[in-house]
Order: sequence, then structure tokens, then C-alpha cells
Amino acid sequence: MAEMLYGRQPVREVLRAGRRRVFALLLAANIKKGKVIGQILALAERRGVPVQRVERRDLDRLIGGEVNHQGLAASVSPYPYVDLDNILTAAWQLDRPPFLLLLDHVQDPQNLGSLLRSAEAVGIHGVVLPYRRAAGVTPATVRASAGAAEHVRVARVPNLVRAMQSLKKAGLWLVGLDMAADAQLYTQADLGGPLALVVGSEGRGLARLVRETCDFLIRLPLEGQVESLNAAVAGAVAMYEALRQRSIGRDSDAKRR
Repeated sequence: MAEMLYGRQPVREVLRAGRRRVFALLLAANIKKGKVIGQILALAERRGVPVQRVERRDLDRLIGGEVNHQGLAASVSPYPYVDLDNILTAAWQLDRPPFLLLLDHVQDPQNLGSLLRSAEAVGIHGVVLPYRRAAGVTPATVRASAGAAEHVRVARVPNLVRAMQSLKKAGLWLVGLDMAADAQLYTQADLGGPLALVVGSEGRGLARLVRETCDFLIRLPLEGQVESLNAAVAGAVAMYEALRQRSIGRDSDAKRR
């Protein structure tokens, strides 16, 4: 079944990524042809995607009047989820330790989209989501990720704890982001090796079994009055610290060579 992606960045990135079939591109009749629209039309022509001019009010009805579709949408095949084994195989084939992001029942599509955008930016090899009680990669998620979701491998698993146990057997360290008293300060933990960073849900954080399955926990310092950070913000900070440590490791390896 086809779904409708909307917004300039999501539509451009779905065309750039080439992972989905794009059935048609819908443009509002009065849309101005700026740089991004020009890129989208060129990509559509290259991929043989038919372009339809429609009235903006028809797009409003199709997408939903409260959504800012920016005058264009694309009819596309469903999001191409992958298997966990696919993520691991692709990660181990690269000349660097695997780097995965696991999300423990993140339910807000905006948070999921933000996390996928950060994950793509830091070079995460794959993201793992549970099937139940968690947001999936919907058009709203893709919009929140500014299209970055189209470039990220995402796996959905029936049981997150079992997936974590499989990753342990594959040689990855499982690091949970948590405010527990025994959690290490995130800058003092070793995040440079084969790593799966586990981020909890909004409000609840990490579930008990998920927390207990982690090899160790890390925390972010909080100096103000609030007791926690938004899941997407906290996850992004932790991912960038891992990227910093991994970059230092690559630079050291390069110097030794």
C-alpha cells in the first residue's frame, strides 16, 4: 500500500536515497521553482517519476489541512525496514566498530524523527525499534527527521531484550542512557568500541529488563531545576560523545599506520 510523504526535504531525500519506489510526485500548481524544487524535479526526471500538477487545496485534502506540506508530496512504497542481521552484517563489513542505536518504546513521532536525524548525522549503522507500543517510521516521522530517515537502516523487533542479547553475543557493548545513581558520567565512559546505545521512552526511561540487560549505564549532567532531558536531546548528546571518542580512535589508528 502506498503512503504519502510530504515536505521538501523528505521528498528530496526519498528520491536521493533510492530505497523506496516513488509512484508519483505531486506539485502545487503555484509552487515557486527554487533550488530545492529544482533538485527534486531533476531527481524525479532521472528516476522516471511522473510529476502531477495539482491545486494546493487538493494537496491540503490529501495530506491533511493542518500539515505544512510546503506545496508538494510523493506517493511512495512503505518504509523499507531491514532485519537486525542485515544491520550487523553491514556494520561489521566497515573498517570501524559497529555503532547502533536502540530505542526502548519511544512513542512520539517527533522524537523518533529527531533521533533518526541525529543517528544519520553521526553515522549510526542501524536503529532498532520494538514492534509494540513504539512509534514507527511514518510520514510524520520522516518529516520530523528532515528526510534523514530515508538514509538510515531501521529494524523492528518483537522483543527488544532478546535483540539486545543477540547483540551481546555478536560482540557489542550495550550502553543504557539513564539517570540511575550508578550510571557513569557520559564523558567518562568508554564509548569507542562496538556499541549499542540504548535510549528510553519519554517519561518512563528504560524499562527494568532493558536496563538490567545493559552492560553499563551512562548519564548526562543536569545543573538546572529539571530532572531530565527530552529523549531526542539526550540521545543526540550521547551519540555525539560516542562519535567524538570513535573519531579519536580512528585518528590514533591512522597515525600508527
